[in-house]
Amino acid sequence: MAGFQELKVWQLGKELAVSIYKITNAGKFKSDFGLIDQIRRAAVSIPSNIAEGDERGSNKEAVRFLYIAKGSLAELQTQLIVAHEIGYIDLEVLKEMDERCQTLGKMLGSLIKARAATHNP
Repeated sequence: MAGFQELKVWQLGKELAVSIYKITNAGKFKSDFGLIDQIRRAAVSIPSNIAEGDERGSNKEAVRFLYIAKGSLAELQTQLIVAHEIGYIDLEVLKEMDERCQTLGKMLGSLIKARAATHNP
């Protein structure tokens, strides 16, 4: 990771992905293989794209991958709402995950602005 901010955002994304794996490994989720696969892919995509963008060696590429991570975060938030509405997760879990997603989204937005404003030599 290039800097402290990237590492912190990546860490939060990774922790969110681990939480999603735990949530989808229990209860009613266990039998819905399609949604499990989709929600896990979106969750894992977030820290994966942060890391990949950081390793690309240019701010332009980093920003592109940070936007992909942000898109995956929006996808995850939508899937969590669906999971709640069909009874797979309760309101408290949805609220907790939404707070974490909101925090991560703000951090990604700040990181995108910072990286986009920095030009590589």
